[in-house]
Amino acid sequence: MARSCPISTSFIIISVLSHFTSSIGLRPWPDVLPNELQSLDIASRLRVDPNATRMASRDFGKLVHPPNPAAPPGPRPFLRGQAMAPHGFVVEMRSLNNCSRGSGIRVTKNPISGSYADAGGEQLWIDVLQATLKHGLAPVSWTDYLYLTIGGTLSNAGISGQTFRHGPQISNVYEMDVLTGKGELVTCSKNTNSELFFAVLGGLGQFRIITRARIALKPTPKRVKWIHMLYHDFSTFSRDQEHLISINGLDYLEGSFFMQNSPPNNWRSSFSPSEYPRISSLISKNGIIYCLEVVKYYDELTSRTVDEELQELLKGLNFLPGFVFTKDVSLVDFLNRVHSEELNLRAKGLWDVPHPWLNLFVPGSRISDFNSGVFRDILPKINQTTGTFLVYPVIRNKWDDRTSAVIPDEDIFYTVGLLHSSGADDWEPLENQNKEILKFCDKAGIKIKRYLSRYTTKEDWMNHFGPKWRTFEDRKAQFDPKMILSPGQQIFNSV
Repeated sequence: MARSCPISTSFIIISVLSHFTSSIGLRPWPDVLPNELQSLDIASRLRVDPNATRMASRDFGKLVHPPNPAAPPGPRPFLRGQAMAPHGFVVEMRSLNNCSRGSGIRVTKNPISGSYADAGGEQLWIDVLQATLKHGLAPVSWTDYLYLTIGGTLSNAGISGQTFRHGPQISNVYEMDVLTGKGELVTCSKNTNSELFFAVLGGLGQFRIITRARIALKPTPKRVKWIHMLYHDFSTFSRDQEHLISINGLDYLEGSFFMQNSPPNNWRSSFSPSEYPRISSLISKNGIIYCLEVVKYYDELTSRTVDEELQELLKGLNFLPGFVFTKDVSLVDFLNRVHSEELNLRAKGLWDVPHPWLNLFVPGSRISDFNSGVFRDILPKINQTTGTFLVYPVIRNKWDDRTSAVIPDEDIFYTVGLLHSSGADDWEPLENQNKEILKFCDKAGIKIKRYLSRYTTKEDWMNHFGPKWRTFEDRKAQFDPKMILSPGQQIFNSV
């Protein structure tokens, strides 16, 4: 028996809702499906029961809760309720695994025009990694955490330590199938329906549901050399980072820092426990220690030369003598490193806790001021263990300005991730600290851009998008005129 395709379900729902919202407006869903939906063949697959809505309303940050428990808000692994849909509906993307078009992962090897994987928007990046490695291939740009969907990361940017070299994930997509807010299933690329293609990439889910993405692949080695180097001086640390991203040879670069309230044994740490006392002593002496993290991939052909190549690449850096740590691990273990720690935290009940994160892009010309005002002044004020802090540079010309993503207008800018974790009752001081950081940037004239941002007023969103706002607004009118998609962002339905 042929299996019906959930994409058609989504198509019908959006088409019906487009008509439905025109006649009744956006009001809370009743306890049973409206008559307009009850009459459809798909009615049995639509759920409004408390169990379904409770699961759909879980916000990863645990800071936002649905205003109406009868309304099914959005997908779970999102921060600050951005994917919630008050008085709306949720498409369970993982159900697209059963769909004949736009789902699964199909790898095409073509050494001349370029290899690629066609992956459904519901697929996880870990699934893409496992499927492509069977062919000796892999995507070139990743996120630190692989248990995220293709559609989810492409709606933002998708960044990690490979971004300086290959750009974000949205710079490594050839083509997509998307379902627009008008109920149209459209194939788009740089050359076909290009306005929709660039709108969707980094578009915060405002224009479409991604049902398929064609992702660029490259041949990939199976092992990596993974090196951490420690610094006590920020200007030296940032200068070495910027030097390394300006030369060829490394496959990954990120930076982080440790403080008394963010020790080296945090959830993202890869240090051996035997090294904690030495590193903690450095932190006690200096107040803050910076960590430069680099990776070089290698295979059997380069195994004899990789150490020499790394030595040449790192020559002239000014890290602290005696504080260089090297690991030799498989590519899969490296790329999937956060998940390993996730399992440990889940076992201790420390994963599903509040996460008042703040992710920023900081202009390179002001990163020293940001370090002085935020890292050394604001962050140490809270006397509680908080989480992981990231800071590393990326290059603007690796991003396509035609996408909806917003970044600082400088050749080099820094990704700053203040990845706080807290107990159920002590997250508010961290959230207030985040507000203090934003106020500091505003007062100091540091023109940051927020990543994974959330604002509550249209004016704030207009300021966020800056010169891109008019284009973003025009694209919304073109591809989702009834403003059905992603209301939780509060961009076009803000107060």
